[in-house]
Amino acid sequence: MLSRAQIEEFEANGVLVVEEAVDASLLARLRADFAAWVAESAGHDAPYGECIDGRPRFDIEPGDGVRASSLRRVQAPTDVSEAYREAMADSAMTDMVADLIGPDVKLHHTKINSKLPGTGTQVRWHQDFPFTPHSNADVITALLMVDDVTPENGPLAVRNGSHKGPIHGLWHDGVFTGAMAPEIEATMQRDARLCLGKAGSVCLMHTRLAHGSEPNLSTQPRTLFISVYSVGDAVPLTPSPVPTKDQGLFVRGSDPHRVRGESFETEVPQYPKTSFFAQQSETEREA
Repeated sequence: MLSRAQIEEFEANGVLVVEEAVDASLLARLRADFAAWVAESAGHDAPYGECIDGRPRFDIEPGDGVRASSLRRVQAPTDVSEAYREAMADSAMTDMVADLIGPDVKLHHTKINSKLPGTGTQVRWHQDFPFTPHSNADVITALLMVDDVTPENGPLAVRNGSHKGPIHGLWHDGVFTGAMAPEIEATMQRDARLCLGKAGSVCLMHTRLAHGSEPNLSTQPRTLFISVYSVGDAVPLTPSPVPTKDQGLFVRGSDPHRVRGESFETEVPQYPKTSFFAQQSETEREA
């Protein structure tokens, strides 16, 4: 699926945006399922539903007197939607991931991060690896754009090449903030690149790449379906923050029956009570 030039771009920058990661028919099904969840969530002002670990499946951003409450995350949508499971396991997106870390590729977890129009959800800068450390870092976060992603609707911002740098801690003064220290975040933002694309495109991101995003203050939604995959010989070192019945599913290749390790150190993450969004929000309220 990917050219040698695209693979080299990913290796150099830690990120690659590719169009047509799913076909038009599947994209329409993804959008229909998500629209149904948005409609259902309008009747809730707190997280609801249940994942396999008992936590809520649907995470709601609280209203603030100006903005109404809104759906901001769906945990493990592949457990409850055939369309999302198909996109994760059997699409061009899956083949692209295999081009980068295959031939043996397995699923770690899935989620939807949503920024509905006018919502205040902001994602502070972080790397994914400290949330989901593995024995090696051949781990990819695939962010499928269910909507068009524009400069105005809270796009992902990344720092090219930061996947080759240090692992930045998410604990500060004994509190798990889910974010880099403010001074590191400021450094990352100075040379940030926005990852933009049409609906159906995918942003393939190395697990150690630094990234964050601003609120969606536009009139257009920004919905990302996120699938995290690892190479076959990478083993998770902590419990998944978003458990799914398909964790460990080989979507390409097969189990190599070996473990490959790399030398690194990172603090053990805090298991979320609801979601990563809530972890960052609670820290901001406490501050």
